[in-house]
Parts: sequence; structure tokens; C-alpha cells
Amino acid sequence: MFVLAPSLLASDFSNLESEIKRVYMDGKGCQYLHLDIMDGVFVKNISFGIPVVASVRKVCDIIFDVHLMIINPIKYVERFIDAGAEIISFHYEACENTEEVLKTIETVKNYKKLCKVGVAIKPDTPIEVLLPFIEKLDMVLPMSVEPGFGGQLFIEKCFDKIKELNKIKIKNNYNYLIEIDGGVNFENIKILKESGANIIVAGSSVFNSPDIQETIKRYMNI
Repeated sequence: MFVLAPSLLASDFSNLESEIKRVYMDGKGCQYLHLDIMDGVFVKNISFGIPVVASVRKVCDIIFDVHLMIINPIKYVERFIDAGAEIISFHYEACENTEEVLKTIETVKNYKKLCKVGVAIKPDTPIEVLLPFIEKLDMVLPMSVEPGFGGQLFIEKCFDKIKELNKIKIKNNYNYLIEIDGGVNFENIKILKESGANIIVAGSSVFNSPDIQETIKRYMNI
């Protein structure tokens, strides 16, 4: 599996409905949309929250990949799922007890059957912290830039993390997807695919493109 997930953070916030439809293209474009939720505490930036997610959920059937860059995610995961998140990832570094958050999401999944769960880690956080619960995850997100701002350069050492996560996945027959967020471009996407990445997040290179349809095709066909 390989999909492109444009990051809404790079879109024109004055017309979010139009921006989402530009990448979704009535189901003929991207099937995933990445939504970065920032609280100004866990990261030094603020983006948007539950009301915006709930509002844009109404405009198309694209899969919402919601990335929580917030402290105490356990307080908000159910509300984001209710707002329309179909994949929800939270940061290992933002939790006092990661497995407690996973249990909360699993409980919601059991009675609503709506959401997949992922755990994100910062570039300097070793993947070993994920091993006690990695088999429970639907997705792993090793950040390839420091979380909080778009437009950063890809941190090269993250290639090794992707390869190691893919090796663990294959060796143990796990089912989690590997998502990459930060610094993705046409120069590194091929090696990201070859290393085992399944979901690629791209922001300005998609939304600021003069021809979004061609840009999406180029990403998918490299």
C-alpha cells in the first residue's frame, strides 16, 4: 500500500472546502488528508481544532488522518473521532502513559468502529520506545522533521528508522502502516517508498503547485 496525504496545514485557510476538493477531485485524487492539530504547548505553533475538523468533514469522503501534536491527548481523542477522524495518531512524548491512551482509543473503536490508531515519535526518539505495544498499532509515524512547523528539510537519519520499522513489521508479521511527515519532496520520495513508507505526507509542494492534479500523479508514479 502507498498513498499520498496532503497536509491541510499548507492549504489556503480562507477556503478550506475548495482546497480539500482540489486534492480529492471527486474521489479521483488523493484518498487521504493529513490534519495537523497543534496546541502551542507540545509544539510552538497553533493550527486548528475539533470545530474545524467537524466542519470540513461535511464536504467530502476523503479519509481524515488526524495528527495530534498536543499534550494530554487522552482528553481529546474521542472528540476528534466524533468530529470525523478515521486515523488518529498521538505523540509518545506527549503522554504519561501511552498504553492508557491506546486503551481509550480501542474502547472507542470497539463501539464506534470508526478509527485506526497510530503513535508518532520525534526525530530524536528511538523506535525502541514503541516496541512494548507496536503490535497493537495500525500506524507508526516517525517524524522526519521536528514537529510544529511546515517547510523544514528532511532529517536524513530518519531513513534508517523507516527501514528498521519495516524490518520489524516483516519479521513479526505485523500490520501497521508506516507514515512519513516532514520534508518530503520529489528528490526523496522514491527512497522513502523503497524503505517501506506507506503513507507520505506532503504540504506546500501539493497545495502550492500550479497544477495539483499533475503534482499528485507525479508523486504517485515515482
